[in-house]
Amino acid sequence: MPGRKAQELAEEKRLDLVKIAPNAKPPVCKIMDYGKYKYELTKKEKEAKKKQKVINVKEIRLTPSIEENDIKVKAKRAIDFLKNGDKVKVTVRFRGRELGHAEVGKQVLGKFANLTSEYGVIDKQPKLEGRNMVMFLNPKNS
Repeated sequence: MPGRKAQELAEEKRLDLVKIAPNAKPPVCKIMDYGKYKYELTKKEKEAKKKQKVINVKEIRLTPSIEENDIKVKAKRAIDFLKNGDKVKVTVRFRGRELGHAEVGKQVLGKFANLTSEYGVIDKQPKLEGRNMVMFLNPKNS
């Protein structure tokens, strides 16, 4: 129907004429109470936000020459993060000549993954990014 006729019909019912799909040929419009419509939309958005779970990414830094007990302490901390439902980014930072022995960093990350395997799974395999080797762990769903 023509736009004027639709507008008159909306005014007659004391409602608003709202364009639903303005880019369509012809444009699609609907007669409704616009204030109520906006209110319901914001209400739905708030409900969706309540049901949303925020996942934080916690970072743990290691070195290629880390000692056994130190890696256990860091793993214990990572397990706490995983229990809380957070992702864990494990980084091995190489300094100076250590970069020539990237396989050592991979072994450290493998050992770390074994220590935390009960609570987390590897999301991203270890990857060398500049002077750091990075691995991501996701919490296990149990």
